Amino acid sequence: MTLTRPQIDEALSRVIDPELRKPVTELDMVRDVRIDGGDVAVKIALTVAGCPLRSSFQDQVAREVGGIPGVASVSLEFDVMTPDERAALTTKLRGGRPADDKSIQLDPATRVIAVASGKGGVGKSTVTVNLAAALASLGRRVGVLDADVYGHSIPHMLGIRQKPVLVDKLMIPPVKHDLKLMSIGFFLDDNEPVMWRGPMLHRALEQFLQDVHWGELDALVVDMPPGTGDVSISLAQLLPRAEAVVVTTPQPLAQEVAIRAASMARKTGMSVLGVVENMTSEVFGSGGGDRLAAELGVSLLGRVPLAADLRESGDDGTPLVLSHPDSEAAQAIFELARTIDAKRPAGGFTKSLPLVS
Repeated sequence: MTLTRPQIDEALSRVIDPELRKPVTELDMVRDVRIDGGDVAVKIALTVAGCPLRSSFQDQVAREVGGIPGVASVSLEFDVMTPDERAALTTKLRGGRPADDKSIQLDPATRVIAVASGKGGVGKSTVTVNLAAALASLGRRVGVLDADVYGHSIPHMLGIRQKPVLVDKLMIPPVKHDLKLMSIGFFLDDNEPVMWRGPMLHRALEQFLQDVHWGELDALVVDMPPGTGDVSISLAQLLPRAEAVVVTTPQPLAQEVAIRAASMARKTGMSVLGVVENMTSEVFGSGGGDRLAAELGVSLLGRVPLAADLRESGDDGTPLVLSHPDSEAAQAIFELARTIDAKRPAGGFTKSLPLVS
């Protein structure tokens, strides 16, 4: 049986760029295909030199092309896109919009879930990471925006060390555990503090929404900073139809400050989807989430028990719902994800005028 180029192209259409989440054929990354009897050589042009995910391309090409009847061997070479090719790719990723178009890159149908709290230390980021991973396990396409600029921790909790790839001024978020992530932590050296005032913070958040290729997402889960400061107000104005999930611990003090976060969300046009009670246990008690939900007039979405393995999974860089899916805390988060998923509203988001130019 003689191998043909259409056969190889069809197989390569199943090779997916792990960050852009599109076939290499659709992205015009296939530079060359050579067929010599049963030997096939493929050349793929990467967006940048030294791409950290080369092994993914190698595995996929070997599997898809090597699986064609009659193929005896497969070799893969890499090249790098020219500036003109990167510019064309950026235009394609932007849906034909010019590079100076500053509209938000999220699809209008993308659901934005803002995980908020009135104070730090209630496990908001832990809930964010595990909720996002649980939604992805339900088959949803999920991105995570680490907007807790002063206390960014999501890259560590997801075990992501690589920085975003820049393709002609468009940032490509790294992917792990089927989650796309963007965080201010990617752009800082080591544990450098963020010492920015309001306008700089607002511009950084705008860039995360305008200059990042999020692609097709069902949900963007946002780890909000605690409290009601500049970042929270900016995000609420940039994504006024986002849904806030308020995280609290059972103690009355946490509920008092959580009410302020919920009040700010409503005043800026966001809806409050419900309350999550975290760290339910004999140590901290229970029932605080119910009281907060009743005071806000919303649903208690779920309770997550205090568990050592939940903390350990964050330190290890793998969400508990993936490392120990049968644990009590993981099951509570899966139920939380199913509850939130079932409350999906009609429509997506709209963008209001930015606070600063």
